[in-house]
Amino acid sequence: MDTNGRLVAGSHNRNEFVLINADEIGRVTSVKELSGQICQICGDEVEFTVDGEPFVACNECAFPVCRPCYEYERREGNQSCPQCKTRFKRIKGSPRVDGDEDEEEFDDLDNEFDYDNSNNKGHTRQISEGAYYSRHNNIGRTSSGITNSSEVDPAAVNSEIPLLTYGQEEDDAISADKHALIVPPFNGRGKRVHPMPFTDSSMTLPPRPMDPKKDLAVYGYGTVAWKERMEEWKRKQNEKLQVVRHQGDKGGDELDDPDLPKMDEGRQPLSRKLPIPSSKINPYRMVILLRMAILGLFFHYRILHPVNDAYGLWLTSIICEIWFAASWILDQFPKWSPIERETYLDRLSLRYEKEGKPSELAPVDVYVSTVDPLKEPPLITANTVLSILAVDYPIDKVNCYVSDDGAAMLTFEAMSETSEFARKWVPFCKKFAIEPRAPEWYFAQNVDYLKDKVEPTFVRERRAMKREYEEFKVRINALVAMAQKVPEDGWTMQDGTLWPGNNVRDHPGMIQVFLGQNGVRDIEGNELPRLIYVSREKRPGFDHHKKAGAMNSLIRVSAVISNAPYLLNVDCDHYINNSKALREAMCFMMDPQAGKKICYVQFPQRFDGIDRHDRYSNRNVVFFDINMKGLDGIQGPIYVGTGCVFRRQALYGFDAPKKVKPPGKTCNCLPKWCCCCFGSKRKGKKGKSKKEDKKTTKVKEASTQIHALENIEEGVEGIDNEKSSLMPQVEFEKKFGQSPVFIASTLLEQGGVPPGATSASLLKEAIHVISCGYEDKTEWGKEVGWIYGSVTEDILTGFKMHCHGWRSVYCIPKRPAFKGSAPINLSDRLHQVLRWALGSVEILLSRHCPIWYGYGCGLKPLERFSYINSVVYPLTSLPLITYCTLPAVCLLTGKFIVPELSNYASLVFMGMFISIAATSILEMQWGGVAIDDLWRNEQFWVIGGVSSHFFALLQGLLKVLAGVNTNFTVTSKAADDGAFSELYLFKWTSLLIPPMTLLVMNVIGVVVGISDAINNGYESWGPLFGRLFFALWVIVHLYPFLKGFMGKQSGLPTIIIVWSILLASIFSLLWVRINPFVSRGGVVLEVCGLDCN
Repeated sequence: MDTNGRLVAGSHNRNEFVLINADEIGRVTSVKELSGQICQICGDEVEFTVDGEPFVACNECAFPVCRPCYEYERREGNQSCPQCKTRFKRIKGSPRVDGDEDEEEFDDLDNEFDYDNSNNKGHTRQISEGAYYSRHNNIGRTSSGITNSSEVDPAAVNSEIPLLTYGQEEDDAISADKHALIVPPFNGRGKRVHPMPFTDSSMTLPPRPMDPKKDLAVYGYGTVAWKERMEEWKRKQNEKLQVVRHQGDKGGDELDDPDLPKMDEGRQPLSRKLPIPSSKINPYRMVILLRMAILGLFFHYRILHPVNDAYGLWLTSIICEIWFAASWILDQFPKWSPIERETYLDRLSLRYEKEGKPSELAPVDVYVSTVDPLKEPPLITANTVLSILAVDYPIDKVNCYVSDDGAAMLTFEAMSETSEFARKWVPFCKKFAIEPRAPEWYFAQNVDYLKDKVEPTFVRERRAMKREYEEFKVRINALVAMAQKVPEDGWTMQDGTLWPGNNVRDHPGMIQVFLGQNGVRDIEGNELPRLIYVSREKRPGFDHHKKAGAMNSLIRVSAVISNAPYLLNVDCDHYINNSKALREAMCFMMDPQAGKKICYVQFPQRFDGIDRHDRYSNRNVVFFDINMKGLDGIQGPIYVGTGCVFRRQALYGFDAPKKVKPPGKTCNCLPKWCCCCFGSKRKGKKGKSKKEDKKTTKVKEASTQIHALENIEEGVEGIDNEKSSLMPQVEFEKKFGQSPVFIASTLLEQGGVPPGATSASLLKEAIHVISCGYEDKTEWGKEVGWIYGSVTEDILTGFKMHCHGWRSVYCIPKRPAFKGSAPINLSDRLHQVLRWALGSVEILLSRHCPIWYGYGCGLKPLERFSYINSVVYPLTSLPLITYCTLPAVCLLTGKFIVPELSNYASLVFMGMFISIAATSILEMQWGGVAIDDLWRNEQFWVIGGVSSHFFALLQGLLKVLAGVNTNFTVTSKAADDGAFSELYLFKWTSLLIPPMTLLVMNVIGVVVGISDAINNGYESWGPLFGRLFFALWVIVHLYPFLKGFMGKQSGLPTIIIVWSILLASIFSLLWVRINPFVSRGGVVLEVCGLDCN
């Protein structure tokens, strides 16, 4: 779409459309439609039947296959459609093969048992079969290559002698023209990929004299052993190579291609699963089962042995422990079968990037979302955009959309500066293949940047580029400084036009194409990816649904402008750290075997700028390296909001393609002859009617799609506006909205702009689909796009897609695909966790709660367990706060929740602790997680549970049940300079009250408990140890909170302050106990005055 570098603004509801300082808009060239159908196996044209209809081999998906390929696949192949894997049915005129059903639709006795005709073709089948295997194993090659037409003797060949060989090279006894295999010439006309019946009767082949020694001993000619070896070879090829058929035409000289071994590798899967080794996963599963058994014994003892003198404390602890056990089960079993994955980028290139031909990789639309440039610095957003524009992917396949939901002129001007700097940065990155391709992080890394660099100009150009980037940073900083003070009349653009977004809550939609238009190239004259600025329309009185609404606007506007079949969304502070990240995702999405059911590929989140100790578990390594791997072994990881590549069709709310059962069976587990399956012979007229209804439905759907593509109201020639007579079109509008261009784009599964649409109509539709009232009375936010109803729209959106039968994939490249920034001070971290927990509470109290939503669909039970755990975990805050209060109460009252332990009880408790430790150790082993990360995660689980999760639960209940919105504001207190200065920044917030209260209570309890033991003598120390251990467990888990609360104490470690206070209190009490100068009362003793001596 060419806007000639001008800003497009407008409002569909107000009938406003402004192209600021625009020239005349050119018309988009219409796309020429192909009229014929080409066989997707051999490349020949699909013939017509005697009725004048195109030949259809598969009634399920109508995959274009010619009749010879259909006959061969039924006779020699796997008898199924290459696309939908449905078994081919016998068509009238075709001979019957093993596995055919008894058809009652037609009588075809003449052809049904035409075995003679089939046998007469055996000779040519063997020739073509040998030709096929010769391509893979070099069979029948002479020293000069494969036999061509000039080497063929025109003498007649005995049809009774099969021409077969094992592919040995030319030897002394048998010359090249007497080899068992003679490859028939294709004269440059053949386009076949697999063996096809060779029916050229005008060509004759030379007879081949037999050499008994060679034929019988070496070649195995005419023996059963030869046949068995060939069958074994076929089986190994299918298992190891998993050969798939390529779409598109193949040249006749492909048999002579010297790169055939590479092409074989290109046919292999683009990725593979790597199960966790049994030596690691089997002990882990055994420990889980053992822990379940010990847990049963633990509760059996705890329930049957109450504490009579502290019955309330005992009952409260039992309730809390039962909840903890249920939460552990929900979290543990989704990790039962974790897997890892490996991608093959070289195979992806061999398959879709053939030398001398345009790249066949699928286009990708990349979404970058931002709101407030004063909280999300424009320099960070610019680095993210630059890393996207410089990604290692075909330039014409990348489209970057920046969503400015705050309509800030600062963001607009920053993107203008970024587009200018990209003309220098992108060619520099691709010329020297640098990593990462975000300039801020590339120039800041402390590594040897000369490693593996051999170009003599690299140092000079790097210094020049660093200078260019520093000047770019100065310009961005100047824009930020200027934006601190807003003019009274609002911002004005360079041409004197008022900025349309001066009123953040009331402004039209805006679109600006910065890069990707005609004439805008980099400094070396190469094209650049598209960079498009989008700000959706906002008006008072409309619910704009925050980030989820902005993402849905991007889906629609990108569908109108570029309509790539795949989408990548990243936050503005998450840059692409691995330039091959898109290729990694395409290894899953574009895999012809496993890719069709994948809705998204999720990458783990990795972060920069976090201190070495990661005291608040910002990296969240346990979740990303253990939990997500476990989910990948079930139905796929959950969507975490950023670093995720989507299939556009899955976001439109369509169901995943279903695996069709083979015909003639009612189940996939029993063979056809099994009487339990009630084979096809018992099918009556009901079966016929179902088949006919299915065919009719498919024909109607196809006609609906064709009409919908033609029913674009504006910008398309030859419109027949008869929507009132087409109910399906009305249904499309109810689901997707009132944009015919967008509706037409939803039907293009492989993407692309609808043919015939003009640039003017696309501009108008782009403004239309980002208008604030476009989603009214549609399925947007309910079944289509990002789902509304929660501040954590990511969990809800992924859950809906899994309910539609899709599966997701977790990809962990060796080099992290994306990196971002995380809040590292305590208050900001707690508020981030508060937002996540609040979203979970909203989902828990909505109709989309996984406890009761989505049954009878494609969601697997263990995947449901994971989603239930992701929405109920804030409820754990109530028993956790209660359980952390119990140690202080026990120390202050002298009671305890457990009676005096017997030997049996001691063994149960020891087994419980050992099983917990063993589970953690084995998880660290197969997940590759360090013990520090596991311990920090455990600590912050307690800190976040007693603070953020508790407040999120209260806030969610007030919001959902009472309609009251509450906010917890953060105010800054002080900050220090230096490395990780933000770590020591203290901000007071009400979230700090519960953990601080628990910490003070337990410290006081420890002091009182120790003083009481000192006062009561040594007999009271034994019962004290259990209560003391319980309280110290709470204090140790809350220690990072205390460290963050104390801040940076002028270099004095916090631990010294804590232990100083604790020990001072204990020694003070001890001194009071043993001080001899204090009168104890009672009988006063005096010195005896008698001299006993």
